[in-house]
Amino acid sequence: MAFPHDSNETSYLLPPNNEDWDRQAIPDFVYGQKDLMAEGIQWPRNAPGILEALPQSPFDAALCCAWKQRVELGLFRYRLRELQTQILPGAVGFVAQLNVERGVQRRRPQTIKSVRQAFDPEQFNFNKIQPGEVLFRLHREPDLPGTLLQEDILVVINVSPLEWGHVLLVPEPARGLPQRLLPGALRAGIEAVLLSLHPGFRVGFNSLGGLASVNHLHLHGYYLAHRLPVEQAPSKPLDPGGHLHLLQGLPAPGFLFYTRGPGLDLESLIRRVCRATDYLTDHEIAHNLFVTRGAPPGKTSPSSALTGVRVILWARKSCFGIKDGEAFNVALCELAGHLPVKTSQDFSSLTEAAAVALIQDCRLPPSQAEEVQAALMALMSQEEQ
Repeated sequence: MAFPHDSNETSYLLPPNNEDWDRQAIPDFVYGQKDLMAEGIQWPRNAPGILEALPQSPFDAALCCAWKQRVELGLFRYRLRELQTQILPGAVGFVAQLNVERGVQRRRPQTIKSVRQAFDPEQFNFNKIQPGEVLFRLHREPDLPGTLLQEDILVVINVSPLEWGHVLLVPEPARGLPQRLLPGALRAGIEAVLLSLHPGFRVGFNSLGGLASVNHLHLHGYYLAHRLPVEQAPSKPLDPGGHLHLLQGLPAPGFLFYTRGPGLDLESLIRRVCRATDYLTDHEIAHNLFVTRGAPPGKTSPSSALTGVRVILWARKSCFGIKDGEAFNVALCELAGHLPVKTSQDFSSLTEAAAVALIQDCRLPPSQAEEVQAALMALMSQEEQ
């Protein structure tokens, strides 16, 4: 998928001479309340996979223009071309993509032994990236609710991209934060989704043990020109206040949080989600999180409008390191229904049943899953008091 290059968008580009890259100040992308678009973002009716004609927000233009320049400058491990894509036949609607180069050329994951592992400055981290890999810094205007202290959220290219525009949202790298979700990072991820006019711009988080390959706090963001099952999957409420729902109809049920957009409702959602991820981390339970535009909780249909933002949280078995020999590894995008497949043979032979089996193998044992659900329901009830 390609986006038009905006020749007028130059402030996020690197200077021609690479010797000047490390001396150039990181540009700020400044946004306020008016830039967060909560409603009216929909998939095209007739051609959901063809999005070049869709309008771009300033955020989309900045990200895509700067990202494309970094492609041309050769800052990625491989040049991402249009990926072979198929919708697997079946009830789920998996979006499978063949991405051989990512499977071969991505950096090997760090050695992780605990969901709560401390940050290690000797290991690779985002203070060690090359000049030019940072696109810009997200800067919130004072009119937005949230923390009083401004946090620096760097938008950095993922040098082994899953899809077009694959970036990392990295909060204040110099602080050396381990890969544990914090409210400021989650807020930046949700607001990035709200800054985009593209219905397929998604954000996600992998915990340690949930296939995070770097123990330095970061979220993923990327464009995918396809609907995903999690956007409109049905759900049932788990608490009287309707703040926590159980997502159904997917191989791995997840906990669904929903907001219509910026404001106090979004701040409450951030607080609830982080209480849930804190519980999981403190109890050594790996987890994945996915942020997408989606339909309200409840019984939905394929035509349901994307009226807000869905945040889906999965508690899962810990997996430390990449499993070789499998068609795909189960992390944030696979649980959401996007399957980056490593080899041509696996891509041509993959079935929905095989994909479901791989995903279900990562689910918690039933007794532990019930314990986690009860604990999160209790946390939500405390929120109401």
